[in-house]
Amino acid sequence: MILRLVIGSLLARMLTVGMTILAIALSVALFLGVEKVRTGAKASFADTISGTDLIVGARSGSVQLLLYSVFRIGNATNNVTWQSYQDIAQRPEVDWIVPISLGDSHKQFRVMGTSVEFFERYKYRRDRGLAVSDGALMTDLFDAVIGADVAAALNYEVGSPIVVAHGIASFTEHKDQPFRVSGILEKTGTPVDRTVIVSLEAIEAIHVDWKSGAQAPGAPTPTEVIRQMDLQPQAVTAALVGVNSPLQTFALQRAINEYREEPLLAVLPGVALQELWGIVGIAETALLVVSAMVVVTALIGMMATIFSSLNERRREMAIYRAMGAKPSTILGLLVFEATVTSALGALLGLCLLYLGLFLSRPVVDKAFGLWLPLEAPSAHEGWVLLGVVVAGAIVSLAPAYRAYRLSLADGMIVRM
Repeated sequence: MILRLVIGSLLARMLTVGMTILAIALSVALFLGVEKVRTGAKASFADTISGTDLIVGARSGSVQLLLYSVFRIGNATNNVTWQSYQDIAQRPEVDWIVPISLGDSHKQFRVMGTSVEFFERYKYRRDRGLAVSDGALMTDLFDAVIGADVAAALNYEVGSPIVVAHGIASFTEHKDQPFRVSGILEKTGTPVDRTVIVSLEAIEAIHVDWKSGAQAPGAPTPTEVIRQMDLQPQAVTAALVGVNSPLQTFALQRAINEYREEPLLAVLPGVALQELWGIVGIAETALLVVSAMVVVTALIGMMATIFSSLNERRREMAIYRAMGAKPSTILGLLVFEATVTSALGALLGLCLLYLGLFLSRPVVDKAFGLWLPLEAPSAHEGWVLLGVVVAGAIVSLAPAYRAYRLSLADGMIVRM
């Protein structure tokens, strides 16, 4: 009986109830959407570098090593000598090792020297590798492979010239040895998108005439002569290391950290990423608080709607009382209406969320490299929906109690 009354009452006020349901739905979709983006961003952040067991660099802090080697933020306190790099590479625990040389830039984008093996070994989002969208990898000494963001920001294409600047934000350029874009990488959503990648030998080649951070006086060495030189590097900034067995990771890490020839540091990327996320993750809490306040605002709006409709429904309530309905029935009717409204709003919000994810996921992945998984609602999301329904019932108690207190005579008064 009460269910029939609730359905009839909601249908009689279809426009008002529909707007309330839409407000709750949008707030629920926003809250759950922020949660999806938060978890997706955290997963993408953690998957910035995958398949690498250790990152090796000069002794500093684990977060600092991670920032400059993976995210290209900041600078190394020191370099790793080539002899030390070779000693690590020859250890029996090491399956593969990829050197990284940083220090130069191109129009605010970092330039990284490495080996061709970097394109094979670097993984992101668990098992995805780097792929060239246009052109090819480096084949010549002065070839460069650029990330998708570099190509988009500078409007570069295969064959475009690149002049590398010495250092970061430097006005001194290596104009005598310009590079040529040989390939453009696909969008990854990682710092690789904002990196100009060249060979280690190319880094040595452009610094042949440089001593102690300054260009030596006199005529520059001809490019033909540089090509004939031994361009083996003297030092690298860091190295990515893969081990033969996960059981050997900690033993190799300890051996590198205790390396006697020079002070080195080996960190586990996953541990350093979690430490870094703990520093910057406060933003996710702020987003959740803001989206939760949106849900609260929608529920308060529903309560205000019920309050404002009480005057119009006094006669309706009085008729129910005259037909024998108890005051508790009136209270239950209004609470049930609010519960049904909240439930419909929560379910509609869930549908809007997954519709939005389905439509926006390819666009977000291509533009930002952020993968939003399209999975069944989790237990956490289920509790959120249940919480919205329960909260809707709770906020309706105040107007329901007021209706409960209305007298039969007050409801029958006709106001002119």
